Amino acid sequence: MAKRIFVLTGAGISAESGLSTFRDKNGAGIWSRFDPMKLATPEAFARNRPEVLAFYDLRRRNLLASAPNAAHLALARLEAVRAAKGGSLTLVTQNIDDLHERAGSQHVIHMHGELLKARCQFCNYVSSRRGDLAMSDACPDCRRAQGLRPHVVWFGETPFHMEEIARALARSDLFVAIGTSGAVYPAAGFVAEARAYCARNCEINLEPADNSSQFEERRYGVASLTVPSWVNELTRS
Repeated sequence: MAKRIFVLTGAGISAESGLSTFRDKNGAGIWSRFDPMKLATPEAFARNRPEVLAFYDLRRRNLLASAPNAAHLALARLEAVRAAKGGSLTLVTQNIDDLHERAGSQHVIHMHGELLKARCQFCNYVSSRRGDLAMSDACPDCRRAQGLRPHVVWFGETPFHMEEIARALARSDLFVAIGTSGAVYPAAGFVAEARAYCARNCEINLEPADNSSQFEERRYGVASLTVPSWVNELTRS
């Protein structure tokens, strides 16, 4: 078994939990129904805060009604197995849901933020948020109102934890992308970075991603079946 595994997950791993993907080849993703430029940019938030907050309130309610699926549980099990054998698993997700944590994963890097958190635009304090987010809500730290926003990365903003991610990529010997579209950078470029460091690589997806040609190994099918199968093979080796 590889000693240092880097796993990147995207919306496809949470689709079977009832959370819509953002893009798919059938045109059924979130951004086929909603205009991201009106809902997921700093400019959109400045222009129409109530509409943006209502969109994320709806997604937050949907998340709270969802549960981890077998793919999330399998990755949590893999993390525990690797730790017991002296290895490591770096789990980086593009998802803003908390299903990895609810499945039992202990160390999750959310490069696009977390839906169940809010961030103050005045002092940058990040707080837990499970209910709706109102414009009048005050920051728990600086106590100022009118400044809370979803703690997510919008179009035009820099993803979080990029230095930590780069270090983990550089030392990994196996890179695996699960449920990603391969269309959103910088995450879509991680496989090329991993290959440059001579790491083995594998795509696990419902269908080939935009960057699938860069992977040495490819496995296709629903995440709840393909991910546990892959974890079982890996932990037996």
